[in-house]
Amino acid sequence: MKRSPFVKIAMIVLLSLGSLGIVGGSFFLRKAFSSTSDSEIITDTSRYGEIRNHLWSDNNEVKHFPDKIPIGDQSVRIAYSPGFSQGGSYFQVRLKQPPDRLQKLLSQYRNIAQRKYRGGNTNDHANLPNGVPTTFFYTSDTRAESFPATYEILVLNAQDKGSPGFKWNHGDSYGVAIDSSASEIVYWAEKW
Repeated sequence: MKRSPFVKIAMIVLLSLGSLGIVGGSFFLRKAFSSTSDSEIITDTSRYGEIRNHLWSDNNEVKHFPDKIPIGDQSVRIAYSPGFSQGGSYFQVRLKQPPDRLQKLLSQYRNIAQRKYRGGNTNDHANLPNGVPTTFFYTSDTRAESFPATYEILVLNAQDKGSPGFKWNHGDSYGVAIDSSASEIVYWAEKW
């Protein structure tokens, strides 16, 4: 039995539309059931209190962050990512402090730091002997991932939650990075 060319074309069009409908439908279903903020990086300083007090999952990791930050101050930078899929989450705030206040903070955090580094980023620090993961410079004014050598990175805590043979595969860390010459402090908390 031979089919007419019209029937063959109609079948091809219907199969194509059906396939397109399945692909498109699955895309829209995925969007409907996943949070749109999962991959969003929040940089709006007016959301600082909400992130610090409600969105970050472990208050102990951000208790060293300031209670409030000056809203509207152009020098304040925040970066928050709640993480998505297998990705980690991070929260970072960078702000200027008067030099005398910054020196007090530096002294305070040096005394309780578990690890101390000069410049670099999480990959640099984790790969040092007895190193631990820290953070990237998410609040940089440029696309730089690493802290300049003028920053002293002070790790207040780092927990390895990986499995044997996969050290630091999962974990968290938090601390501060301080640049005395620029009178800046970066508070950070990171989970992966």
